[in-house]
Amino acid sequence: MTTAAEAPEDRRQTRTRLIESAAALFSRQGYGGTGIKTVLADAEAPYGSLYHFFPGGKVELGAAALTYGAAEYRAQIEVFHPPGSDPVEATRTSFEHAAEIMVSSDYTHTCPVATTALEASSTHEPLRQAAAAAFDSWLDVLETRYVEGGIAPGLAHDLAVQCLCLMEGAVLLSRTSRSPDPLHIAGRAATALITAALVQS
Repeated sequence: MTTAAEAPEDRRQTRTRLIESAAALFSRQGYGGTGIKTVLADAEAPYGSLYHFFPGGKVELGAAALTYGAAEYRAQIEVFHPPGSDPVEATRTSFEHAAEIMVSSDYTHTCPVATTALEASSTHEPLRQAAAAAFDSWLDVLETRYVEGGIAPGLAHDLAVQCLCLMEGAVLLSRTSRSPDPLHIAGRAATALITAALVQS
């Protein structure tokens, strides 16, 4: 059990392990399919630590896991869409990378937010809010880079939504079909949309 005598750094590490384990497990197995004992075992954390760090229980931990996963994924988006990047080439590269990761993970790779969002956002408001904030943060990066690349602001927002939907849908189809083809097809569609938007702007 976590106690007041435990060093602050140890407490931070325990909390971080719980969040990281929950994020990985919820993403792979689903929110409902992952029990608290499984998370605790994976994080190598004592049972009492869950409610010590997350008084709201599994829902509060789930929201923290979504926020963590969202930040990790946003960082990846920023790697492929750095300031000053060509939006067409950045988009092509991001879809190609997603296809490579899907194959190398034997089709177990998934969005860190989508699985929990689809399963629990209609029944747990904190999870819906965390998922919505995650998607908004990703859209913000894409929209900003598109505007920087020369696309009109209003069009850039719509384009960001379209490209994120293409990515999320393609990841799902790739996993279920066990083929990278949906990501390749979606990538071509996304780059075509961006190319057309640049001409239109």
